[in-house]
Order: sequence, then C-alpha cells, then structure tokens
Amino acid sequence: MSANYPERINALWTVFLLGTLFHTDLGLMPLFHGQSVALSDAHGNANVSGILWLMLVFFTFPMLAIVATTFTHSKRYRTIHFGLTVLYSVLNFLHVVLDLMVKPIVWYQIALMVFLFGVGLLLNWVSWQWLKVRRSSSTVVLG
Repeated sequence: MSANYPERINALWTVFLLGTLFHTDLGLMPLFHGQSVALSDAHGNANVSGILWLMLVFFTFPMLAIVATTFTHSKRYRTIHFGLTVLYSVLNFLHVVLDLMVKPIVWYQIALMVFLFGVGLLLNWVSWQWLKVRRSSSTVVLG
C-alpha cells in the first residue's frame, strides 16, 4: 500500500485546527450555552484586536497548508511545509508551558494542548516522510 502523505497531512492539520478551535473557545462554547459570541471590549481595544489578528494568522497558515498540500507536491513546498510543522510544534510546546502558568490551571485544556502537541509531532513525522519522497519538483495536482 502506497502512503498518501498529503491526505494524512491534511487530516492531521484538520484535527489540529479543530482542537485549537475548542481550546480558544472561538464562539462555539458560548453558543452551546446560549451566550453571546460578541466581544464587547474588542472594538477600540488595541490589545484585544491585536490578539485576534494574531489568532487569525495562527489559524490561516494551517488552512493555507491544507490547500497547498492538496494541490502541490513540489520539493520546495514540502521543505517549507516541514518547517511550518516544526514551527507549530515549538509554538504548541510553548503554549503548553504557558498554560501551566495560568492560575487556576484548567486541566482539560492542558490535556487538550498536550494531545495537540502530540498531533503536531505526528504531523512533523509524516511531513518529514513526505519530504524524503523523490518526486518531480514541479508536480501540481489539479484533479
């Protein structure tokens, strides 16, 4: 059986994004409990606005990686992608450490971040395997 690395990578990025969405409570948890999802202090508060922009960037790169992984298999892209997975693993590790400093510690969130860190390490491994595959440097998949 031939390994389908892009499919595996996209599945892992999707799991990562869903877990991150739960971790950050981006409107889902309040909605489930009948609460408003509007950030009342986000308008005019540069600090909150800046954090939201950083969160958008943090979410955007994996979404772009899913799209790019679906449509290109070039060696150059696979190298960039592997670097991105390593960066996200470092960020996830730092996130776990920082979450452990928040008092009170919310253990289900720590467990989720440790799980996501593990998913990230698996993503690093699969991305590394994909990087080592010999393919044409200009292969583009369009259908």
